[in-house]
Amino acid sequence: MSETTHNALPSSGKSGLMSRLGLARPELRAWAMYDWAVSAVQTTIMVAVFPVYFVNIAKVDLPESRATQAIATANTIVAVVLAILSPVLGAVSDYVAAKKRLLGASMLVGAAAVAGMFFVQQGDYRLALVLFVISLIGATASTVFYDALLPHIASEDEIDRVSSAGYAVGYIGGGLLLALNLAWILKPEWFGLPSGPNLSGSEKSLPTRLAFLSVAVWWVVFSIPLFRRVPEPPRTREPDEIRGGNVLVVPFVRVAETFQALRGYKQAFLMLLAFMIYNDGIQTIQKMAATYGKELGIADSVLIASILIVQFVGFPFAFLFGAIAARIGAKHAIFIGLVVYAGISILGFYMRSAAHFVLLAALVATVQGGTQALSRSLFASLIPPHKSGEFFGFYSVFEKFASIFGPLLFWITIATTGSSRNAILSVIFFFALGAIVLSRVRVKEGQAAARAADADVVTVAS
Repeated sequence: MSETTHNALPSSGKSGLMSRLGLARPELRAWAMYDWAVSAVQTTIMVAVFPVYFVNIAKVDLPESRATQAIATANTIVAVVLAILSPVLGAVSDYVAAKKRLLGASMLVGAAAVAGMFFVQQGDYRLALVLFVISLIGATASTVFYDALLPHIASEDEIDRVSSAGYAVGYIGGGLLLALNLAWILKPEWFGLPSGPNLSGSEKSLPTRLAFLSVAVWWVVFSIPLFRRVPEPPRTREPDEIRGGNVLVVPFVRVAETFQALRGYKQAFLMLLAFMIYNDGIQTIQKMAATYGKELGIADSVLIASILIVQFVGFPFAFLFGAIAARIGAKHAIFIGLVVYAGISILGFYMRSAAHFVLLAALVATVQGGTQALSRSLFASLIPPHKSGEFFGFYSVFEKFASIFGPLLFWITIATTGSSRNAILSVIFFFALGAIVLSRVRVKEGQAAARAADADVVTVAS
């Protein structure tokens, strides 16, 4: 076994459209394509198609409210499992240089579960729930390793554009497949699928079940460029790390050390805290928007159209945020997004019609991808790349916790005031508090600390 100094990141190009978009090199484009692949799980499985299908197939044995509650319980199980596993798996990926292998394993497990949904028929709600949980665990775990690759392939001056490009490409990928899925679900005759009256239950559900199968195929096929083009970051060893440590023990030790070391990476920790707070507001708007719209009498067709609007309007604006960050910095660009989100909460308070809902969906699309992409890239710049797996494991945990307090405040506000409008307005609290914490992050200091920590490690070659 030989040791070399830790390799520097590739330098970024300065000219050309692809460079300005953050897609200058083959490995950057291949990395972004994984967002295209996995976003289909977000749109078709998490948001638009599976929840409706689940309620319909579960109606035989459960009331609609219990079916919705079951979906919420499944999401909670996913969050708990990932909170436990993400940091440890991230540490394993760092210690044995296996980010791509673990990403691939997570992806294959998740895709197999999604493909299995094709066999879910009327009344099979227990099977559907199990497959739903496994698919979300696979998808979310894979993004931990995907995010952890970012600081290894992007240089400091391009990381914001590259992260934004991933979100932008993901919007198009998820949106295109969702549009195709909805087309053959709503108009099966266009695609030669069974349609009309007197269909059996299996025939009626075939278009939706084919949508699930298409997500699995889409996810696997469009993941191939990442495995072909993106290099696996080399294994590294810190100066005080014990040689020949047990791979089953060392990752747990490193997770404990990293959790303690978060205090030493003060700026990264502050960024995590700020992200958890303001992302709670973002997640609350995403999760409660459809329910709020239904309460106001917005038609299902408008709600579905709004999902597609978010996907396709979000595409150019994610790129735009990357360009803005290149000029004023990621931190200041995130502030812009939070101000817009606060405005969305205020406008939501006054919303009355379907046209208002569509307008709000378009406004969300202008800032959603950019704010989250720049949060990812800013955090990546504040951590040592050789420990990116375990740090992004913690990032995933904080991201999951960012879906608890917003809905809770929403519920408390409704219970106290009797008004969902007041609840929408209350979400501003998260954007304001998150912005205050974010203002305390000293980016240059944090980046210097991350570079200093990474300078002491050595690359271990077998």
